[in-house]
Amino acid sequence: MVNAEKKALVVVNADVTIAYDLSKIEYQIDEATKTLNITSVPEEEIKINPDFEYYDVQADYLNPFEVKDYNAIKETVTKSLMKKVNASTFKLNAKNRLISELSKFYILTNSLGWTLQYNHNPIDSSNGFQNLEV
Repeated sequence: MVNAEKKALVVVNADVTIAYDLSKIEYQIDEATKTLNITSVPEEEIKINPDFEYYDVQADYLNPFEVKDYNAIKETVTKSLMKKVNASTFKLNAKNRLISELSKFYILTNSLGWTLQYNHNPIDSSNGFQNLEV
């Protein structure tokens, strides 16, 4: 019986972005009552762009590294990065940025004498989006 092992040292640097595409906000405008009703805010988009560097790749002639091995490494690393993103404050920071951007809707509508609503619930202050469920 022949035993063949594969080993590799992998260094990964990753860029992670969490963003909300505000162009996908769904809304209704009622000019008669001067009301802007935001009906839907898109979910966050998480993009992970890992940069892999392989060092000290060790394989033997009978058991070389193949494409499926590199793909398995990439899949494992991407899952690990997603767990780290979920355990971090990145999503909370992105949501706070979203709330900051949505509060600008309140400032604009209020300055024009309009009413702002989110799912038919009035927003009475620039902090009205604090309990936003996306």
